[in-house]
Amino acid sequence: MDALEAIMTRRSIRRYTDQPIQPETVEALLGAAMAAPSAGNQQPWHFIVIEERDALRRLAEIHEYAHMAPGSSLAVVVCAATEGLKHPGYWQQDCAAAVQNLLLAIHASDLGAVWCGVFPKEHRVKAFKEEFALPDGVEPMALVVVGHPAEHK
Repeated sequence: MDALEAIMTRRSIRRYTDQPIQPETVEALLGAAMAAPSAGNQQPWHFIVIEERDALRRLAEIHEYAHMAPGSSLAVVVCAATEGLKHPGYWQQDCAAAVQNLLLAIHASDLGAVWCGVFPKEHRVKAFKEEFALPDGVEPMALVVVGHPAEHK
């Protein structure tokens, strides 16, 4: 699949099979996310990969639009280290670019995903900070739920 095809055919997928995703695939997907551009090459992103079934269930409890998480193979929380940045006002754009790269890599890998926004909704940010014990200066930006598609759009 070339880049234009991936861009034009990617869709949000919310139903998944129970097939696991191989660790080397997860690593490749994260590599694609980290290849995103960032302001001044500051690369503020951090990724939390969630595969444990109970943790995936909790995501549906702390994010009102993540009802599909318990049926997924994994989820990725995209966060930003926001302290000491060369360009402090751009971490949201940097992380959004990483999420887009991640979504396109997922689609190109014949997987499905949906982007659930976290930032700037205060109640979601607070819930994710508490759930993952994020330290001060680390902000949760997005949740990407991933799996083998059980639907096609």
